[in-house]
Amino acid sequence: MSNWRRRPRPAKSAEEIAEITRRLKAGEAGRETYREKSLKLHGWICAKCGREFERENLHLLTVHHRDGNHNNNPPDGSNWENLCAYCHDDEHSRSLLGDYLAKED
Repeated sequence: MSNWRRRPRPAKSAEEIAEITRRLKAGEAGRETYREKSLKLHGWICAKCGREFERENLHLLTVHHRDGNHNNNPPDGSNWENLCAYCHDDEHSRSLLGDYLAKED
């Protein structure tokens, strides 16, 4: 068995940490997530039940990928629909139930 150990890295100074944080934030500034884009395109409303959302409960509004492919994020938002957490769960449970029932036939 090897006696090799990883050398601990020296602690970063407050200035180094601030610089790393600044660079990370600058890199994120120009990129919008597909969720942010979908909320702008489709509004803060559930496409299924029509519930409207405010900033306080916006975390309950999710983006559903219509084709099930989370990597298919066209800029026009055609593969997205905003669904509340309850409708999103319902949407996915319907496909699970459909798959289960299809196996019974």
